[in-house]
Amino acid sequence: DVSSPKHGKVDPDNMPHVGGNTWAGGTGGRDTAGLGGKGGPYRLDAGHRVYQVSQAEKDAVPEEVKRAAREMGEKAFKQRLKEIQMSEYDASTYERFSGAVRRQVQSLRTILDNLQ
Repeated sequence: DVSSPKHGKVDPDNMPHVGGNTWAGGTGGRDTAGLGGKGGPYRLDAGHRVYQVSQAEKDAVPEEVKRAAREMGEKAFKQRLKEIQMSEYDASTYERFSGAVRRQVQSLRTILDNLQ
């Protein structure tokens, strides 16, 4: 069961963590920032294979946990914007322009990776 959202511990060795309720950047777990889990405050990719919990499990997260996770994610987003000296308007403008070329940039990255 989910209890309350949190960032989670950072693994200094960046080992893959699947499931559980401990590690930031894990996959398929609960309450912590990561990918494929449920109840975490925001997505955090540590570069590992993603294990996804079912949509039914995600839908079963209590509304107060979802609300707390959204608030924590919003707070982290605003803090990050402050760190990089960007306003919310700047972020939305960046996202608009970035989104328009996202597929092309990904294709170019794939081509460059293959050339290396």
